[in-house]
Amino acid sequence: MRKKVIYALWAILLLGMLSVALVFHAIVKGWIGYVPPVEELENPDMRFATQIFSDDGVLLGTYSLDKDNRVFVGYNDLPPHLVQALIATEDVRFTEHSGIDARALVRAIVKTGLLRQASSGGGSTLSQQLAKQLYTEVRAKNKFERMMQKPIEWVIAVQLERYYTKEEILTLYLNKLDFLYNAIGIKMASNTYFSKEPKDLSILEAATLVGMCKNPSLYNPRKFSERSLGRRNVVLGQMVKAGFLSEAEADSLKNEPLELKFRRVDHKEGPAPYFREYLRGVLSAKKPDKKDYRRWQMQQYYEDSLAWETNPLYGWCAKNTKKNGANYNLYLDGLKIYTTLDSRMQRYAEEAVQEHIAQSLQPRFFKAKAKKPTAPFTNQLTPAEVKAIMDRSMKQTDRYRLMKQGGATEEEIRKAFDTPQEMTVFTYEGEKDTLMTPMDSLKYYKHFLRTGFMSMDPLTGYVKAYVGGPNFNYFQYDMAMKGRRQVGSTIKPYLYTLAMENGFSPCDETRHVEQTLIDENGKAWSPRNASAKRYGEMVTLKWGLANSDNWVTAYLMSKLSPYQLVRLIHSFGVLNKQIDPVVSLCLGPCEISVGEMVSAYTAFANKGIRTAPLFVSRIEDSEGNILEEFTPNMEEVISEESVYKMLVMLRAVINEGTGGRVRRVYGISADMGGKTGTTNNNSDGWFMGFTPSLVSGVWVGGEERDIHFDNMRDGQGAEMALPVWGLYMKKVYADKTLGYSQDEKFEMPEGFDPCKDVLASDDAPAMEETGGLDNLFE
Repeated sequence: MRKKVIYALWAILLLGMLSVALVFHAIVKGWIGYVPPVEELENPDMRFATQIFSDDGVLLGTYSLDKDNRVFVGYNDLPPHLVQALIATEDVRFTEHSGIDARALVRAIVKTGLLRQASSGGGSTLSQQLAKQLYTEVRAKNKFERMMQKPIEWVIAVQLERYYTKEEILTLYLNKLDFLYNAIGIKMASNTYFSKEPKDLSILEAATLVGMCKNPSLYNPRKFSERSLGRRNVVLGQMVKAGFLSEAEADSLKNEPLELKFRRVDHKEGPAPYFREYLRGVLSAKKPDKKDYRRWQMQQYYEDSLAWETNPLYGWCAKNTKKNGANYNLYLDGLKIYTTLDSRMQRYAEEAVQEHIAQSLQPRFFKAKAKKPTAPFTNQLTPAEVKAIMDRSMKQTDRYRLMKQGGATEEEIRKAFDTPQEMTVFTYEGEKDTLMTPMDSLKYYKHFLRTGFMSMDPLTGYVKAYVGGPNFNYFQYDMAMKGRRQVGSTIKPYLYTLAMENGFSPCDETRHVEQTLIDENGKAWSPRNASAKRYGEMVTLKWGLANSDNWVTAYLMSKLSPYQLVRLIHSFGVLNKQIDPVVSLCLGPCEISVGEMVSAYTAFANKGIRTAPLFVSRIEDSEGNILEEFTPNMEEVISEESVYKMLVMLRAVINEGTGGRVRRVYGISADMGGKTGTTNNNSDGWFMGFTPSLVSGVWVGGEERDIHFDNMRDGQGAEMALPVWGLYMKKVYADKTLGYSQDEKFEMPEGFDPCKDVLASDDAPAMEETGGLDNLFE
């Protein structure tokens, strides 16, 4: 009988062992669950975010999907104490086993399974945890699958150990882990919680992040600081047990507080959000198809089609393929985009916008519109006209469209928009909770002035700074490259350039009187002038441009062709096809973007050669291989002789004309040219300024043209836009590491006389009178 029992027990044991062997054989063969093939194990599906770097090496942000915002970090960039903390806490015999820790497994089975102890310690190795993250993270659907999940993890863990070194497994593990707040992997976690790179983590910071590995939500240091602190100290204690820290060191560290430098990863936050969003759209663009554009989008179709054919950056992902033939994915392939932006200059541009718009101009605008029945619109509108504008704005909202799709009537929608609700609104002092109707909130946000700013190197095309608005979270429409507004008097340098190309000189004179021009339809056009000073006197063209005089401008227009002017404007890089060749064009009613204007003005700083904006210098793959390098697109648009004459006049704008506050208020002494611009009713304020090595442009205005100051004092370009340029340049010159100097001069030919060195041309128009060199400096 005893022998029978022994035989039975042996039979049961052997049967059990055979069953276990069969189960594992079935798992390996793929009959039970999923075990990845060798090829997949050797190349696990690790998706990495694309990183965007500034020209000076600063990480500006990433492009990723929500669950794949990770950036790869190699083992050599992991600090030793981070690795030690992870091994001590999660798998102290990591270097000894081959994927399964038998001792830990038996302990877990005995204590948890037999003794029912809650604190038995984990049985999973780091290799098993990695296997779970990579292949078995989705919870099993039924009891049998749940029962098989652990054996499947064991099999995968052993295979991972076969194909990877211990260092590679640790690296994969730390790059895969989700640390919450869209921070996937140790690099994003280090940036998010401590605003530093993994290699710079202190022992305490490393222990905090390792403490999250057990349960990121439970030990979230931002939400549960005390709990996270306790878990951090447990990690330090484990490091003592493993021999990585002494008791004294651990005790000293445990007394330190938990200090975070939290910076949430969000594409709407961080440096250059408008720039990053613009770049995302350019890189991920598809080949334009006319049927995808509505009738009113034909201008955009034209621009996109032109960009597809001529700009290698536009649609880069759709134009380029990986080794396997698939197109690059901006969000998953771990690309490295090296932009031309300078992080310091970008910060100065954002600060300049904040200082002028938020701290000075916006408070004045609020005050000017206070208690006005048509606010924020001009007092020239009637209440009925304001209501019509607001109704149109209401119908453009997502709320309206969704209610309309849901079958709501106009009356029901109107009632919803007029019903007060609790909401959080933007202020420059921070978000504010308030009670407001959706219609009032629409009107509230229209009170905020918008802006666009861009700064670039005229020689290389490098875009150094880019600001598309006052706050990307709340005002996402990009007014640097996307939006176009009327340019006003900043168009005048194009007309004067056309005149110089046709034989005029800065010294040529005309009588300062009203001008009446007749258009093609026989209709008379007489522009108004801001000032009647020197009325009836002879004045030079230089004086006319310096003072942005409309009568002198109209006089020049009468001597030239508006068709020629349109062609010249397009040659300067302006893509807007809706520029009408009318005599009034000389005062800037056409709409142009800030980026186009900045690019056009590079010709004045670059001896007649226009340089197109260059946003990216190179793109690398995840392994650092250069996929493409980009060079500036340059084109000669005007002759050098005309440029020298234009420099004389555009310098005068700053030295003695409408741009004089650059010198008076901001104390900038640099050799520079520029032009102010103000459109009808002060709807748009502009300033374009350039030095030999930097061209920058600013626009400021309301969301709509009927939103503006009702007085010239506050609404002119010299008051609305010029201060942003002045503040920015002061900061740039103050930072000596940037290499810009106010001692830099424009190169001019020795002995150049702008009054005599004119282009020889039989077609040069007759002049009323030609002044001498003395008149140039009146």
